[in-house]
Amino acid sequence: MVVVVVLTVLAVVALLVGAHWFVWRRLVRDTTESSGTVRRLGTVAIVVLPLLSVAGVSAGRSATPFWLQQVLAWPGFLWLAVLLYLVLALVVGEAVRPLLRRLMDRGETAREPAADLVTVGAPTGAGLGISDGDGPRDDQAARPDTDTDTGATGTTGATGTAASASPSRRLFVSRVVGGAAATAALATVGYGTYGVLRGPRIKRVTVPLARLPRSAHGFRIAVVSDIHLGPILGRAHTQRIVDTINSARPDLIAVVGDLVDGSVEDLGPAAEPLAALEAPHGAFFVTGNHEYFSGAAAWVDHVRELGLRPLENERVEISGFDLAGVNDVAGESEGSGPDFGKALGDRDRARASVLLAHQPVVIDDAVRHGVDLQLSGHTHGGQLWPGNYLAELANPTVAGLERYGDTQLYVTRGAGAWGPPVRVGAPSDITLVQLASRQA
Repeated sequence: MVVVVVLTVLAVVALLVGAHWFVWRRLVRDTTESSGTVRRLGTVAIVVLPLLSVAGVSAGRSATPFWLQQVLAWPGFLWLAVLLYLVLALVVGEAVRPLLRRLMDRGETAREPAADLVTVGAPTGAGLGISDGDGPRDDQAARPDTDTDTGATGTTGATGTAASASPSRRLFVSRVVGGAAATAALATVGYGTYGVLRGPRIKRVTVPLARLPRSAHGFRIAVVSDIHLGPILGRAHTQRIVDTINSARPDLIAVVGDLVDGSVEDLGPAAEPLAALEAPHGAFFVTGNHEYFSGAAAWVDHVRELGLRPLENERVEISGFDLAGVNDVAGESEGSGPDFGKALGDRDRARASVLLAHQPVVIDDAVRHGVDLQLSGHTHGGQLWPGNYLAELANPTVAGLERYGDTQLYVTRGAGAWGPPVRVGAPSDITLVQLASRQA
């Protein structure tokens, strides 16, 4: 096991070093003068920025003062997102680079015949058969036609000109490709950051349940996950989420894990707006894996103080269906993992059931226990494209509604972001799930 961890760490380090070298080569070395100030500054940046990223990531896992975590988090995490899209854009640039050179070479070739008409070192009109009015020049008449067009002096001059222009063309192409890549990466990350800081939007989904009675038809559950309060997303982020949920007027609110990335001491004030959540049937909470990195027991107590009801492997009867919740699988390391038997074992199977479980991977347990609908988060929908393809490898469903036997699974993309406060191709959401009775 230790060997696997060491090899994984080495692979990640090698990947990051290679990515930074590639960015430095294409964005700094190839676009600047060898002894220029810009190259020196670029080289310093390509060393300092990854160090800030390492410091930002490690600070959250250590006893680093919270104010210092906040200082390190913005540049450190944002650089990771910028690096991803810089590398992707520069890889695309590798295909564009030879095309630009070819276009420039064609332009140079098109100009060369006109230049060759004048013999280097000859007076104006020489070699063109131009008369001065008294007849052909003596030197023109004596020189063979072939010398006029292909003389050694003229050829050497043209070749020398092309050779001297080649470094300039390479620099121009590198600057065009590098500038376009940097612009694309910064614009992508900028827009993705705006999407997170603006706050999630409401997404509406209707889910029919075979055992839901007519009386519960149209029951609405606001599902919010992966808020990720931390050194970047704080109290203002929570307030935006609370305002958005309350504006939808749900019947019940389900917070399905990964509320925080930090301790109650540091983030308790940021979570306080949750006390203003409003729903006739109340607000419920289940743990996510990040709660177990941050002191799950303390957070369960704190959200209870804020008016949310934690469901720790338990269930409650709601009008028309059972609502159950299980601890996250990360809790197994503390002896408090999911217990489906405790949460669902002795219930009336004739009643419809809705399960709150942070990670989609527990869907098989939900199917075995006859759950009608599982509500999950965890995946962020991939958060940063093409991260969704990696998320698909580890999760049965990355986002949206899918059926597994008689059980339906809905996965929200989440309301916040982990690491870089950036989302690309996976906008944040709060889902309003409307239950539908087939008897209605």
